[in-house]
Amino acid sequence: MCILLRIITALLEIETQGCRLPVLRKNQENEDEWPLAEILSVKEIPGRKLYYVHYIDFNKRLDEWVTPDRLDMKKLQFPKKEAKTPTKNGLPGSRPSSPESEVVRVAGAGPQHTPSRPPQPQAQQKSIPTKTSLPDFQNGTARRPMPNQPGRKRKQPPNCGGTDEDSQDSSDGIPSTPRMTGSLVSDRSHDDIVTRMKNIDCIELGRHRLKPWYFSPYPQELTTLPILYLCEFCLKYLKSLKCLQRHLTKCNLRHPPGNEIYRKGTISFFEIDGRKNKTYSQNLCLLAKCFLDHKTLYYDTDPFLFYVMTEYDAKGFHIVGYFSKEKESTEDYNVACILTLPPYQRRGYGKLLIEFSYELSKVEGKTGTPEKPLSDLGLLSYRSYWSQTILEILMDLKPDNGERPQITINDISEITSVKKEDVISTLQYLNLINYYKGQYILTLSEDIVEGHERAMQKRHLRIDSKCLHFTPKDWSKRGKW
Repeated sequence: MCILLRIITALLEIETQGCRLPVLRKNQENEDEWPLAEILSVKEIPGRKLYYVHYIDFNKRLDEWVTPDRLDMKKLQFPKKEAKTPTKNGLPGSRPSSPESEVVRVAGAGPQHTPSRPPQPQAQQKSIPTKTSLPDFQNGTARRPMPNQPGRKRKQPPNCGGTDEDSQDSSDGIPSTPRMTGSLVSDRSHDDIVTRMKNIDCIELGRHRLKPWYFSPYPQELTTLPILYLCEFCLKYLKSLKCLQRHLTKCNLRHPPGNEIYRKGTISFFEIDGRKNKTYSQNLCLLAKCFLDHKTLYYDTDPFLFYVMTEYDAKGFHIVGYFSKEKESTEDYNVACILTLPPYQRRGYGKLLIEFSYELSKVEGKTGTPEKPLSDLGLLSYRSYWSQTILEILMDLKPDNGERPQITINDISEITSVKKEDVISTLQYLNLINYYKGQYILTLSEDIVEGHERAMQKRHLRIDSKCLHFTPKDWSKRGKW
């Protein structure tokens, strides 16, 4: 047995990248479990070795360095050898998929339980008691609901110039190939061991210390530091506390650069032009990339506007989160990237960011949708926001002349500025749509109503449109941004 372990250990030292084996970790109940993981890298520190592992069926944010005693070497799986002429998608000579890509693709492509599509309704329909009818449902293209599935589904479109991890199906309004300009979505075509590993151990931002989830392309010399220090107002990165203290004596900023377009209580929003404030925008993207695996960083921030949400106290305006959007979007995207920093998550700020993005769309007189694909947390946040917003409208409907209330998909879209495809997919996700005697009806069960009321009682942060001071610009008329 000892000889066998020595042989396995020796092989592991020779060929580590791509090997898979069970790794000991604690689950949410603090119980031991042995999920399958892939070894991405190995390093030696005085007295021992450390292995960087990616848990196959878990989000990359759980990846970590582990000691050898947490590895079950008896169940070591070596990567499969490549063919002499590697092929991918039937194209000879193309780059083969990594083992990790293959596993993730299978995990995200499981069977989906979607209802069969009923026949198209007629233009004029009658409502029936206790129902809310949708007379012009055919005005929006019916989409099948996309259940939130585990794992990460990645697309590898050809000829991509550079474009989120947990993606949705293209039938949910996602273009089959990313756009060549403007998009911040990563196409994964340049994934390698370096970018799959967290390279920053800890970030100090104001009074918070953050543990990054993903790789971010900070300068190489900073990745070996135990702590990376950021100025919380200008987001400049510094290598030591002494450098930060010296910088703070010279930094005059106490809020993000740009125009403050919203303030209510201690919450403010600042609009930042990616061309006029390029250094701040690039530093914001670097910070955001630590927590957004599905987005890539573009140093050309000119085509984007950044909306930074802050919380005010006696020391200044502290960044809570942000979202970016293209100055011009042919696909009606009103959000490119969106992030609430970890210390502020699960406190309602994410929905506040989403609500603010739609408030801007209302002022612009447009309907909007977030750039796809969404991350896992992004999809959950948007599904929750869409559900609460639409249910809020449906529950406020009043009978008209004794008739049961009626509303159209277009009405909901115009009131909320949510794109029709997102309205339809949300109604289907909530399983509210039924087809009965030639008409589409919505059935609001007691469980749905009670669940919605409980959720709204917890939602204390809301956008007040009266506090918004925003004038949209027609960027198409400008020769240069």
